[in-house]
Amino acid sequence: MAISKLLIVFLVTSLLVLRLVEADQKVVNSNIQAASYTPGKNIDCGGACNARCSLSSRPRLCKRACGTCCARCNCVPPGTSGNHDACPCYATMTTRGGRLKCP
Repeated sequence: MAISKLLIVFLVTSLLVLRLVEADQKVVNSNIQAASYTPGKNIDCGGACNARCSLSSRPRLCKRACGTCCARCNCVPPGTSGNHDACPCYATMTTRGGRLKCP
């Protein structure tokens, strides 16, 4: 009987520790995203989005979406596609349908 009570206490404690680790990981991830913002430096979103969307098949749509993302994140990844690791905020924004918002 004592072993089963000990086992239950151990399982409950393990679950609590796992929850704490998950919560800590979320805090770390949000701190990383917050660190990528540069509130003191405002970039030229128009110029950055023109460069980003220069090879797009739908440049007006691309520039509009890029402008929204740039205004919120204050960064645009380099190049014409990909490189989302340079701007984590830009890479995590999604539409209502769950697709990536930013080009």
